[in-house]
Amino acid sequence: MRRSRIDYGRLVEGALRTVVRDVLERLGKEGVSAPHHFYITFRTRHPGVSMPEFLRDRYPVDMTIVLQHQFWDLEIDDQGFGVTLSFNDQLHRLRIPFQAIKVFADPGVEFGLQFTLDDEGEGTTSPDPARLPVPSARPTEVREDPPEGGAEIVTLDRFRKK
Repeated sequence: MRRSRIDYGRLVEGALRTVVRDVLERLGKEGVSAPHHFYITFRTRHPGVSMPEFLRDRYPVDMTIVLQHQFWDLEIDDQGFGVTLSFNDQLHRLRIPFQAIKVFADPGVEFGLQFTLDDEGEGTTSPDPARLPVPSARPTEVREDPPEGGAEIVTLDRFRKK
């Protein structure tokens, strides 16, 4: 009988990606209500990401989008989501697989998830905290000053063997 190890990290991250899917499904049905708004950081070169080339050129590694006031046609399926956003006063469609998401945050209620496994199950390098889209991290492209305090990012690294 072969004994295999249970990959708890992958199981937990899969469950947490389901949370992201469920929240986006609710957003698609009900819209955004205060205090909620969502920052989603994703890997722009991940397989299945569809976005305009000018955005991929500008954000060659990762990009953060905000779902709050101006987004259209949010569509969610088991693999990911599509959304239309305005860039330079022009509408563009993005398709983002859930596996491409690195950070999901709702700063309005101080909630955040940080995904640390890549597609092969190995840890990715830790992101620069200054680029995390949560109030305490002061993202570079926030339109308003975030509230004091900040969101707690749930990361699986604290449970991994070093």
